Parts: sequence; C-alpha cells; structure tokens
Amino acid sequence: MYSEANELFSLLVAYKEQTEANGGSPDRKFRAVPVGKHTLPPLPYSYNALEPYIPEEIMRLHHLKHHQSYVNGLNKAEEEMQKARELNDFTLIKHWEREAAFHGAGHYLHTLFWTIMSPNGGGQPKGPLLDAINEYFGSFEAFKRHFSQAAINVEGSGWALLVWSPRAGRLEVLNAEKHQNLTQWESIPLLVLDMWEHAYYLKYKNDRNAYVEAWWKVVFWPEAEKRFSLAKKLQWTPY
Repeated sequence: MYSEANELFSLLVAYKEQTEANGGSPDRKFRAVPVGKHTLPPLPYSYNALEPYIPEEIMRLHHLKHHQSYVNGLNKAEEEMQKARELNDFTLIKHWEREAAFHGAGHYLHTLFWTIMSPNGGGQPKGPLLDAINEYFGSFEAFKRHFSQAAINVEGSGWALLVWSPRAGRLEVLNAEKHQNLTQWESIPLLVLDMWEHAYYLKYKNDRNAYVEAWWKVVFWPEAEKRFSLAKKLQWTPY
C-alpha cells in the first residue's frame, strides 16, 4: 500500500510539473469544486457540429436538459450530505449517497463524452493507444467489434467504456448500467459511449446498431490518446 501511495504521489507531481511547463497553473486548472458548486461544461463545438450523425436537436436536449439535471442532482446531494454532517443527522444518508453516485457518475461521464467526439473525428487512434489496443484485443477491428457489442447489449440504460485498469495493467472494455452500476472500480475511462435512449432515440429510434455505427464516425481519438498517456502512468501492484 505504501508503494502505491508513493506511485500516486509521483504521478500527481508529474501532472503539476507538466502543467507548469505548458504555462498553466495547476492550482487554477485542477482546483477543487466547492460542495454543491458543480457546473455544466460548455461543449467544445456547436450543437449542430456532429450532424448528420448526431442531430442538433439531440445535442441540445442531451446537453442542456439531461446533463444539466445530473449537475443539479449532484449539487443537491452534496449539499444535503454536508447538512447531515453539520447536524450530525444521518437519517437520510443512504438516499443522498445513492443520489450522489447516480448524478455524480452521470455528470462526470457526460463531461468526458462531449470531449471524445468531434466533427473532425473518425478513423483510428495512433501511437501508444493503437499499440495497446492491438496488444490487448488483437487488432483495432477486433476491439471495435467488442466495444460495439458491449454498447449494443447494455441492459436498459447505460454506457460502454474503454478503460485503463491500473490493477491489471491493461486496457479493458466494460459496460455500465445507468451510470454507476455493474462496472469496475479503479478503472480510468478513456472512451465512453452513452447508450441511454435520450442519446439516440430521436434519430435512430430503437436501432442501436445504426447509432453505434454512426458514433464511430465522430470519435475524437486525440482526446482518448491524451487520456491514455496520463492514465497508463498509474499502475498498482498487479493481482
């Protein structure tokens, strides 16, 4: 456990040094969010930028309504848990912990989801991420088939995820029910696909296959590559 703590500390120091080298302030860029003060991140492109694959109407509803509701729910849960601590009254703590898990995971996954799509997306990753995909899945096409089937077969509403597993020291494809259920702890998401109906139903109805196939055309691999370059530095003792 001590060696793992040292590894994590070294990684945080590396993040700080890298940010400062790029002219940024790590304290400003990575500041803590005050309790109950999460905000909706802006999209890195216009609402119609992903057409024809994802229509403007879907993007507006998804971002401004659905994602905002997760931000609001997370803030409410955090405020209520803070109130419980202050009053030493944990009567409803089970409820608010569940709310924090659901809305928090929804907020964080959506925040990542917007950044791994782009009107300039599509194709394949490059460099170390492609090498790792080839190593762990056999080929990019094999990975793509696995990820697509994991997404299409999400039970109910959920996500498909490509993650780095610090404990296993390799890539994994996972899916999650809702936002937070039936997935693995410690894993770091690199690429995520929203399989809730609000992400696709207005255009694709119940045709998940068509939605997933279209989504590959807007995947922004440089963002996944950047996340992988940072995530793979975190490696726990394998078991």
